[in-house]
Amino acid sequence: MTLTYWQIGKKINEHLLKNQRAKYGAQTIAIVATKLVDKFGRSFAERNIRRMMQFAEEFSDFSIVTSLMSQLSWTHFIQLFSLETTQQKLFYAKKISEERWSVRELRRQIERKAYERQEIAAVQTSLIETELQDSFKDPYFLDFLGLKDGYLEKDLELAIIKELENFILELGNGFTFVERQKRIILDGKDFYLDLLFFHRKLKRLVAIDLKLGEFHAGYKGQMELYLKWLNKHDRQEDENSPIGLILCAGKSTEQIELLEMHKENIMVAEYWTDLPPKEDLEKKLHQLLIETKHRIEQRKSLECCIINAEC
Repeated sequence: MTLTYWQIGKKINEHLLKNQRAKYGAQTIAIVATKLVDKFGRSFAERNIRRMMQFAEEFSDFSIVTSLMSQLSWTHFIQLFSLETTQQKLFYAKKISEERWSVRELRRQIERKAYERQEIAAVQTSLIETELQDSFKDPYFLDFLGLKDGYLEKDLELAIIKELENFILELGNGFTFVERQKRIILDGKDFYLDLLFFHRKLKRLVAIDLKLGEFHAGYKGQMELYLKWLNKHDRQEDENSPIGLILCAGKSTEQIELLEMHKENIMVAEYWTDLPPKEDLEKKLHQLLIETKHRIEQRKSLECCIINAEC
């Protein structure tokens, strides 16, 4: 029925209303809805007719609709109507298709700003490999851990292990837990990596290091050591090189850029153990997104100057 709804909406928009909202439009829609309800039932009530029109308008590319209709229900599409941009709609549509989100899970992901957080993380992932862009977020929401003020790094790790299922859901589709406190022996000394995961789609080991407080430059060397050891001793022949994710309570984007951590397959992201009210959350993420896009534009401009040898 989804395709039928799109075709009805398109026909009304283009042939009856001619892509305009004339004064007689409301009457026309009401008349069409009445006739369709009489013939086909309540699914074609005026409210739904307007949704069909919105559907055809917001998803105007027929090829996109046909590619999505086997994975997305009509109720899925209705949830996407509230999103502001085409990029947001297509991002969530792709996630529904790939990760088989229910409508309830889609609402949850929209409320938890999955798109905005993926966009913020993209400033780092795009520098490593484009295929990573949909696999990481920034920040990560760890409000489900129930941590109290004054928690230690050990408390954070234990809470994640206790809530491992929720932590994997927050990481996203494709992550598989491998080990905690991964033992790494170098020069007869023991080092321990907090968490080790494997990403099936990326075919990579993902080393996660948990840190309290702000990011420090010294964390880079520690993660480099872990990744080189994993690459030498744990990586299988058919796997891609490991990637590192340093989770901190706060981070300095400028510091991270100057350290060029992407060259070592290392990402840094914040984690939030408490979420602000919805309005404050939206403002904070919006500001982070603006700053991120600004930095991307600055980097592109600099790269262009270097290539053309003129600034």
